[in-house]
Amino acid sequence: MTVLNTEIHIVTLVFVLLEVMMFSHQLVFYLQKPNEKKRKYYLILLFLLILYNLAGGLFPDEDLPLSVTLQYILAYGAGFGMGAYFPYYFYRAFNITHLEFHAKYGVLIFLILPFVLFFCILYPLGLDLMTVIYVGMIIPFAYAFYMVYNILWGIRQRYKKSKASFDAILSYVAVAPWTLMPLLAYLEVTQLTEVLLTNGGFLVITVLYIRNMVEENKKDLETLNLLQTKNEDEIFTIRCNKLGLTKREIEVCELVREGYIYKDIAESLFISERTVNKHMQNIFKKAESNNKFELLNKITKNVKTAWIEVEEIG
Repeated sequence: MTVLNTEIHIVTLVFVLLEVMMFSHQLVFYLQKPNEKKRKYYLILLFLLILYNLAGGLFPDEDLPLSVTLQYILAYGAGFGMGAYFPYYFYRAFNITHLEFHAKYGVLIFLILPFVLFFCILYPLGLDLMTVIYVGMIIPFAYAFYMVYNILWGIRQRYKKSKASFDAILSYVAVAPWTLMPLLAYLEVTQLTEVLLTNGGFLVITVLYIRNMVEENKKDLETLNLLQTKNEDEIFTIRCNKLGLTKREIEVCELVREGYIYKDIAESLFISERTVNKHMQNIFKKAESNNKFELLNKITKNVKTAWIEVEEIG
């Protein structure tokens, strides 16, 4: 059943309205705490889903003031965009490092490139739409199955030594409809079926997101209570361990905190400057920091202390 004299199904519209409210709510929290990376990744995913629902629901419609060709490109483009971002979301938000190649390069090669070639170039030049779909979707279709395997394997490794079996089950349930998006497009399922599958998967992801945020806030509160009883050196050690730094990385970090430049750190630890730089890049990555100032804010007692030490580093 369509609404508003368009091709959009009433169920699609309901999902869009709910997701717009969710997006607005989460955006308010993100603007208050822009350093919350997981909330940012979730917002991007939610925004892409809203675009996907709208494009898939509204297009194609000959009554709209857009060419049918452009409408098909936008509709399929929204789907490819969702499929391309999904591995990156799991890689960053759930720290599934096994997906790094796929998140950064695989989707560009096996999803975005075929879409650009067949839908954005050959289709506007006159290639039949059915040919574009059935030929242009071959590589994304095959890659989707490969991605299913990699994401499921990554989830298994992520929760292998954890007691959070419920989270693992939810992750498996959430993954299936999203990674099979090329298959859904290839089979040309109805709008209602596609919307129920993809948005159902997103609702499961939302449950996982909320559970993870609650757990992280609980851990942060416990850490804060612990830090209140510790001196600055103990706080430094606790925070470094929480970031997952190795023994050598903590040693490098300690010297950075004391104001050493890379050359001095290399001499003190009897390693090369190149090795120091490599350690620092690993530290920045684990701490999700772009520079020494951001890093010191995370591992020292307060911002004022961090700022003084950064000025000493020069």
